[in-house]
Amino acid sequence: MLTQGGDTWARTYYRNTTGSVLEAALSFLGPGGRTVQTRCALGADDEPGTCETPRGRSRGGPAEYTAVAEFARVAGAGPLLLRSGSNSGAGESS
Repeated sequence: MLTQGGDTWARTYYRNTTGSVLEAALSFLGPGGRTVQTRCALGADDEPGTCETPRGRSRGGPAEYTAVAEFARVAGAGPLLLRSGSNSGAGESS
């Protein structure tokens, strides 16, 4: 989760070393039940990259936002490979 000026958005960094094209789904959850989801294609070229949601006006403090990134083979071609989230409270795990 990132903030700059009055904007807030989510970004995930990746490096795809599988040798196969993957897909990332980045979900950004904010105050009042607001959710934005972005899908990004991850090339099979082993280069570092980013996937991010559009920026939106901040509607609360950073603790009120959560981002979840899920990485999988392209559209139904296999199982979920990785799920990672932000802003977990102490003692919580996912």
